Amino acid sequence: MSENASIYAQSGVDTAAGDLAVELMKSAVGRTHGPEVLGGVGGFAGMFDASALLGYRRPLLASSTDGVGTKVAIAQAIDKHDTIGQDLVAMVVDDIVVVGAKPLFMTDYIACGKLVPERIADIVRGIAEACEATGTALVGGETAEHPGLLGPDDYDVAGAATGVVEADRMLQPGKVQDGDVVLAMAASGLHSNGFSLVRHILAERGVGYHDHSADLGASYGEALLVPTALYTSPLLRVLEDPELDGAIHSLSHVTGGGIAANLARVLPVGSWVELDRGTWSPLPVFRHLADLGGHTLESLEGAWNLGVGMFAVVAADRAPQVAAALTAEGLDTWVAGSVTIGSRDLTGFEQGAKGVDGGAVRLVGSFRD
Repeated sequence: MSENASIYAQSGVDTAAGDLAVELMKSAVGRTHGPEVLGGVGGFAGMFDASALLGYRRPLLASSTDGVGTKVAIAQAIDKHDTIGQDLVAMVVDDIVVVGAKPLFMTDYIACGKLVPERIADIVRGIAEACEATGTALVGGETAEHPGLLGPDDYDVAGAATGVVEADRMLQPGKVQDGDVVLAMAASGLHSNGFSLVRHILAERGVGYHDHSADLGASYGEALLVPTALYTSPLLRVLEDPELDGAIHSLSHVTGGGIAANLARVLPVGSWVELDRGTWSPLPVFRHLADLGGHTLESLEGAWNLGVGMFAVVAADRAPQVAAALTAEGLDTWVAGSVTIGSRDLTGFEQGAKGVDGGAVRLVGSFRD
């Protein structure tokens, strides 16, 4: 270590640990690189050859940025860091596929109180593996030590990605038609939203993350860290299937804001949907946490996905084929409702979200046991 690095280390920033972390993650990151990535790992800027876009008639770039919220607190509590990376990629890249875009590249940012090379490598390895699974090049990132601002075991992660879609193939509310069918795709668990409520419920009941839950068949920490499902690659394969060309009109990623509000964002103004709760049974983790907190499942529809990770709004006459194709891709898919365009009393409906003037959605009926 140089004298300058030694002086810096006295303040709590260990540049040598940062270099070791890069070495530990380098091979995993490299596996996400195709011939479009220039310069490898460690440059000031990630470089991506965009000449492939010359084959598009009118390429539209899609971008997204996100984190994983307070789910990181659970990873830190049980010292398990190899799943958070997939959560990050899913939260970012699965937003891009909602417009029909193929992800091109991603960057990540990790802020920590103390840089532990093995911990950072676990996080980035998870990011790289999920990028590889979704066809996304991980072209760069940053790890920053913030001693005095974050505790030694504290960290947070964020990422941003860019994708591309042909303009006339972009999915959007304007393509949705009266009578379209709403297909729901199963979630793997809580994904990466609503963890402030999860943590509140467990704290109120004095439950620790290492405590075993008979209902969940694992410790609470392990059950809660089930990583967010990756929808991008299966969805792109279905979107690119010439036999299903144009069948999918819009997609919705069920994240913050809840089930109804996220679907409403991808519906046109003047449309409405009643989602039938009876078409699915919420996963055990949702039932257990609801019981533990003294809540009904219905009261949690604005906080948790309750088992639905993505919606597809599809042409009615092609819905069976799309559902079969998604199921064949490993996505458990079912019909949850249909779109009606026309006026009606919208009392009790969610109408748009996050600044979007979309359609209206409400859930009806009772969940299946």
